[in-house]
Amino acid sequence: MNIYENFIDGKFVPSAETMDVTNPSTGELLAKVPETDVASVDKAVAAARKAQPAWAALTNTERAGYLTALAAKLREHVDRFANYLVEEQGKVRGLAEVEVQFTADYFDYMAGWARRIEGEIIPSDRPGETIMLTYQPLGVVAGILPWNFPFFLIARKMAPALLTGNTIVIKPSVETPINAFEFCKLVEEVGIPAGVFNMVGGSGSVVGEALTTHPDVDLVSMTGSVGVGKRIMEAAGKNLTRVNLELGGKAPAIVLADADLELAADAIWNSRVINTGQVCNCAEVVLVEEAVHDELLQKLVAKMEGTKYGDPSQIVELDMGPLITAGAMDKLDEMIEKAVAAGCRIETGGGRATDKGNGNFYQPTVLSGATADMEIAKEEIFGPVLPVVKVQNLDEAIAIANASQYGLTSSIFTNDLNKALKASRELLYGETYINREHFEAMQGFHAGRRNSGIGGADGKHGLMEYVETHVTYIQTH
Repeated sequence: MNIYENFIDGKFVPSAETMDVTNPSTGELLAKVPETDVASVDKAVAAARKAQPAWAALTNTERAGYLTALAAKLREHVDRFANYLVEEQGKVRGLAEVEVQFTADYFDYMAGWARRIEGEIIPSDRPGETIMLTYQPLGVVAGILPWNFPFFLIARKMAPALLTGNTIVIKPSVETPINAFEFCKLVEEVGIPAGVFNMVGGSGSVVGEALTTHPDVDLVSMTGSVGVGKRIMEAAGKNLTRVNLELGGKAPAIVLADADLELAADAIWNSRVINTGQVCNCAEVVLVEEAVHDELLQKLVAKMEGTKYGDPSQIVELDMGPLITAGAMDKLDEMIEKAVAAGCRIETGGGRATDKGNGNFYQPTVLSGATADMEIAKEEIFGPVLPVVKVQNLDEAIAIANASQYGLTSSIFTNDLNKALKASRELLYGETYINREHFEAMQGFHAGRRNSGIGGADGKHGLMEYVETHVTYIQTH
């Protein structure tokens, strides 16, 4: 069994306290990882602060070279890192491999911006004056990672931060830290200068709090729950530290009467069971026009009943694995119980999959009879449970969707271009998918509204979250 160490100032540093990491499919103890104290967090931030000026003094292309070197290293170790994700997060093998490959591609993609970050020349009102707008790094970034796509999120925070001249301290999730500490070995191999990249493990209440309130942290970039995001924003406010928050979602999938129902059912199923429904942009509630409600419901039930799930470390060809914790199963039990009491009907599933062993396995579930005011239709589920709400028309569906406290992703299924574009205009969400599953592209901009977060990631706009603007006035005579 491995006992991992923090990575601070280019060195692996042991921690006096450790915590256990277990396999959610079996309960097996996998490793021990650091439970970092505040003093060690301070050392990591100090190392990042010390290293930042020299790192920023490199050219964009020099910094990009380290990112492309990391991408190349990752492609040599796809199986290795996919195995970590299968074991510690319960991700199915195919998706684990996609995550590792996508992470490598992301490093390459962000490196490609090295020669594309452009400033502006702004017209002046004064004769002989030139006004230039350029970009500068923020300084030290704190990256706080979730457990559902733990490997990719390293790159999503690290790559734009480092390319633009920042240094970073990352805290991995306590549920899925093994991949992160193994990644530090690749950072060491490619020779990223000491202090530029640091990794400290531990709980949010200690490590997360220390990073969020640290006066030498210039940006806190966190992906996680709404509750934690609000606490981070409040804590960061004491130092007026910038925040970038990707939080929860309650993505509506609107299905109109003229839609290709087979396509809609397949895309919604895909968006509900991916990563066992534990994705912030998953299709979380179906809003279907009454005329096709029964037919779509039948198709969704068939899709969910055909879902292949189990222990991904034992079976390769699966659609989904376990939930991350036993507490996640408790939450689903409670939500389904309330939904049934409120009038929902369980069409399939509805409980724990006791035939799958001792892991955190839950049956793919479809609930009919849901209404827009029910908790199951309003609150984030984060599991393979799909409520179906009957609506009269597109206007009602949009009204229900926009009444949500969330605003991350949404989708519509229709063959009417006018209705598709109307939904795209009127849905108050960061993303809208038309006639396809919910899954963003690295060149897009993944951002939410309302309680789904502040700021965003990916593409040009995500990159610019990591820079300050600087305006220079040059007077000549």
